[in-house]
Amino acid sequence: MADGPVWALGLMSGTSMDGVDAALIRTDGDTVTVVGPSRMEPYDEGFRDKLRAILGARQGTGEIEAVERELTVRHADAVRALLAAASIPLSEVTVVGFHGQTITHDPANRFTWQIGDGGLLARETGIPVVCDFRSADVAAGGEGAPFAPAYHQAIMSGQAKPAVVLNLGGVGNVTWMDDGVPPIAFDTGPGNALIDDWLMTKAGISFDDGGRIAAAGTVDRDVLARMLDHPYFDRSPPKSLDRNDFSADAVSGLSLEDGAATLAAFTVESVARAPYPKPPVSVFVTGGGRKNATLMRGLAEKLGVPVRPIEDAGYDGDALEAQAFAFLAVRHLRGLPTSFPSTTAVPAPICGGKLYRPPHGMQGASEGKTAENQSAA
Repeated sequence: MADGPVWALGLMSGTSMDGVDAALIRTDGDTVTVVGPSRMEPYDEGFRDKLRAILGARQGTGEIEAVERELTVRHADAVRALLAAASIPLSEVTVVGFHGQTITHDPANRFTWQIGDGGLLARETGIPVVCDFRSADVAAGGEGAPFAPAYHQAIMSGQAKPAVVLNLGGVGNVTWMDDGVPPIAFDTGPGNALIDDWLMTKAGISFDDGGRIAAAGTVDRDVLARMLDHPYFDRSPPKSLDRNDFSADAVSGLSLEDGAATLAAFTVESVARAPYPKPPVSVFVTGGGRKNATLMRGLAEKLGVPVRPIEDAGYDGDALEAQAFAFLAVRHLRGLPTSFPSTTAVPAPICGGKLYRPPHGMQGASEGKTAENQSAA
């Protein structure tokens, strides 16, 4: 591809399983020249139940194939909806970065699985698709996550350092950045997943809107201490975890409010325990957790530095991860690394992802080649 900036569209369906985030950026894979529009296409509860039912799977079944197809078609619909709203034709988009949906992540056993059919998405949209970003990293000995640090470093270049971007989706992860050194990244622990699971199990509520339920409860310090006595917190970064490595079972004897308060405190404490070479001067929060006032207040109190939504740096926290996968797709096309020793513990920088091109002659196909699956070099 040409070295100049191109339009790229990123798609993200995270561990919260709330829907598809779609976002457009103009980038050359090193810098971001334009942050375009974005939108979110929510999942209905029935489809979320289908996703929850296959979490932890390690081999394909007819059920998983059906869910993967539905997931992919929903992503194609999100692409079309975003481009229609943005009045940008398919032919102007060079590539789609497709994260897929993680159903199992076990890097210790060299296994990770993000469902999503890149070939089908390329055929549905007529745009080349890069997907399956994590497999090459895990196969090479890396953790396979987090994958947004390259994008975080690109967009945070003008901020005072050291700075941290904290993503609070279903799982929490951080990127620590300082001038002149590679970024350091790792999963901190649960983000919103345990809170969401607890509220759904206990009251049929999908999430704690604004952190109000947790704010009405009292933290059970004994339960919190037991939850923090988990071997994951003794590991040195880079490190990553699966959504289901932790569970809300520890709060099963508490009230709805006290359970939510204790799980929110667990998220805060796990972030506060994150080890950095130097303390950050500020923390910018992205993902759904930044809308939880209880989490944000607890983080500010515990960390003792400004904790601000990523919007204070000029970016949309609902779109940031989707933007990151658009950025990574362009890096793949240019043969640039997508993960690094300091972010995933991969032995050497690696260019991950697989490229799928739409069939010849399809509207939006940028180079008119036949469908193919090209693994990164």
